[in-house]
Amino acid sequence: MTWAEAGHSRTARWRSANGRLAPARVEVVDDALTADEANRMASQGIAMLWHGDFHNARQILNAMDRRVGAGKKKKKKTADTPADGFYRHRQARSHRARILGLLLIPLDPGPVVPLRRSPDIQDAVVEAYGEIGGSSVVSLHELVGAIGAHEWRKNGVFVDALQGRIHPHYGTFFPTRSEYVDLVAAAALPSDTLAFDVGTGTGVLAALLARRGVHRVVATDNEPRAIACAAENFRNLGVQDRAEAVLGDMFPPGRAPLIVCNPPWIPATPHSSLDNAVYDPGSRMLYRFLSELSSHLEPGGEGWLVLSDLAEHLGLRTRDELLGAIDSAGLEVLERLDTRPTHPKASDRNDPLFQARTAEVTSLWRLVPR
Repeated sequence: MTWAEAGHSRTARWRSANGRLAPARVEVVDDALTADEANRMASQGIAMLWHGDFHNARQILNAMDRRVGAGKKKKKKTADTPADGFYRHRQARSHRARILGLLLIPLDPGPVVPLRRSPDIQDAVVEAYGEIGGSSVVSLHELVGAIGAHEWRKNGVFVDALQGRIHPHYGTFFPTRSEYVDLVAAAALPSDTLAFDVGTGTGVLAALLARRGVHRVVATDNEPRAIACAAENFRNLGVQDRAEAVLGDMFPPGRAPLIVCNPPWIPATPHSSLDNAVYDPGSRMLYRFLSELSSHLEPGGEGWLVLSDLAEHLGLRTRDELLGAIDSAGLEVLERLDTRPTHPKASDRNDPLFQARTAEVTSLWRLVPR
């Protein structure tokens, strides 16, 4: 990334864990910048490289966020359909991320923020971006997220079904919703010899199966961050002798009597690499799991599909489409275990997706070859 400063051209490495492109227009700003000026510059696509006090930069970022939110409320329209409301919600979030992402912070090797009153963020930065080998620039909005993710990783998330903590790494989806974990904890095991966990993420379901007595669990994911995260959680929970995290696309080699998959629940396009755990474009992972499941099951084995019907209430996928995919894959439903979510958004009337969330049901589908 290049910008002009004091009559000279400056260059630094642009870093974005979300895969955002480096801004083309950059101006140096300091504590004299007001939130209104910052919003005006951001709306024109001008990135602001902060050279003032770190805490003042945080205040400017918060003020920009309030202004973006106020503007969104003024322009709010009544959605024609739940799908319209969902896409407007995503557009608003994308616009917010774009505006807030234009306030930038310098990083020096260490990593150190070379600003007054800057905190010690070395661990958070290394977890998100790796070692900082030279002068770099990051979005303050993304950096704040990395700092928050570091706190989640350090403190962990207590999972009742495990009676232990899962420590999510940056970029992995952490289990703040417990109902889908409880479903896996309650379902009757078809076998305790071997299980596959496809798309393991933090490894929470694989660890749970190991805790339930499955002798060997092979957990796969196509993200190296997730594999490192799952392996660390297996060690922390003392199940590393039963659960193994393997980098790979979908199913591991061989067959198993139990295969579990908790794919992203929303069939929509991810806007960043961090969206991949939430959005499954065209339900590709879901449909691939169903179509290939039989060829990876041992005779008499079961596939457990853990899925919310939120997409159905948003008008993004119908129940008939899901049942049709199950039937086309040569599968039948042995049993379906249902539960309702208890997370805070389910009762938050200010949430843009409140109506869909109030009707949401999370299910564990026990599937067998027909």
